[in-house]
Amino acid sequence: MYAVTLDGFGGPEVMTWAQVPDLPAPGPGEVSIDVVAAGVNRADLMQRQGFYPPPPGASETLGLECSGVIAEIGPGVQDWRPGDRVCALLSGGGYAERVLVPATQVLPVPEDWDLPAAAALPEVAATVWSNLVMTAGLRSGQLLLIHGGGSGIGTHAIQVARSLGARVAVTAGSKFKLDSCQELGASILINYREEDFVEVLKSESDGADVILDNMGAKYLARNVDALAEDGRLVIIGMQGGVTAELNLAVLLGKRGSVHATNLRRRAATGRGSKAEIVAELRRRVWPLVAEGSVVPVISAELPVADAAEAHRLLDSDDTVGKVILRVRED
Repeated sequence: MYAVTLDGFGGPEVMTWAQVPDLPAPGPGEVSIDVVAAGVNRADLMQRQGFYPPPPGASETLGLECSGVIAEIGPGVQDWRPGDRVCALLSGGGYAERVLVPATQVLPVPEDWDLPAAAALPEVAATVWSNLVMTAGLRSGQLLLIHGGGSGIGTHAIQVARSLGARVAVTAGSKFKLDSCQELGASILINYREEDFVEVLKSESDGADVILDNMGAKYLARNVDALAEDGRLVIIGMQGGVTAELNLAVLLGKRGSVHATNLRRRAATGRGSKAEIVAELRRRVWPLVAEGSVVPVISAELPVADAAEAHRLLDSDDTVGKVILRVRED
């Protein structure tokens, strides 16, 4: 089979679409999927650069989500059959013609859904729901601040939060991205290149009940300052560094909390596992997609052989939402 391989770590040019050994047959509880499309995520860019290695036992091939058709099922799999249209949350391996995945990380793609577009859903949906709802308990009437509102996670989070009845504030670095966020339902729009998000939030509200943060160290103190009483800060990225001081007095004064989470390294099964998250997505988020309250936001679709250009696009200021790679025709 063919897959994207890495010729060392570095820029997008280290990726090559090349022949690799075929995968084994699915083991107990696994399915194999003939990949139609794969979503591109910032974690892929970090792995390509050598900063985000896959967890032990996971595929070295890039790609944390895909859509396609089930090719084979392993022993003990009862909910899926060959030929089923699906998408899946992966620990790796999505940039390939075929992938192996636990059956508990697979989600259905109904006939009236666009199968390639479904590749843009599993990773962002799992990240957003597990952090905003399962961890932070976001609910109707609360204010959510999303850093990087124009990203794949940001555009999905805006829609999910609005469907829950929450008010949404976003930061982004351009009017184009902020306008896109507004169209999706964000009501407080902050250009981080020109404004201080803490000052804007304080002028518009009593602070954020939940903050979804992709910056890490750089924003830690300001995020805590921006929290409302009983607010929850959820850190899912480290684009602004890994080490910072935390003023506990400010956090205590607000009865606030700070959570740092990671999806890729979660266990496959058990409490807080990928299986638990995917089951929640099927029960709570998939109906929202079916009714059109939440839609995949896709900026570009490219052939998988153009993975380098896809990475450049995802890293540009002109991209809102996701970039997907087309592996084969539906």
